[in-house]
Amino acid sequence: QVQLVESGGGLVQPGGSLRLSCVASGSIVSINDMGWYRQAPGKERELVASVTSGGITVYTDSVKGRFTISRDNAKNTVYLQMNSLKPEDTAVYYCNANIRLMTLPGSYDYWGQGTQVTVSS
Repeated sequence: QVQLVESGGGLVQPGGSLRLSCVASGSIVSINDMGWYRQAPGKERELVASVTSGGITVYTDSVKGRFTISRDNAKNTVYLQMNSLKPEDTAVYYCNANIRLMTLPGSYDYWGQGTQVTVSS
């Protein structure tokens, strides 16, 4: 019913930048919160940043001042601009969205397939 497709990951040197994108498609009425999570090897998945439909943002402390989350409601898309990347940012990054569907009451969480971000010289 709903797909989240991420793009923009890759290999970058320390201090570099990447921009992740995530597009939601399917039987969507509206999207509530959208966010980015990451999971490094041997670690639990953690919230990186989230944004409400109204544009209120939340960031984990380790990325404040370096990452910026934004969304385009007309395109059902969320972005993560990552600057001043560090090796400890290396992880698989997952898009998450809480979505109201045309076919079911309520709202549901959906996840993208993940995109690898590697920060290394």
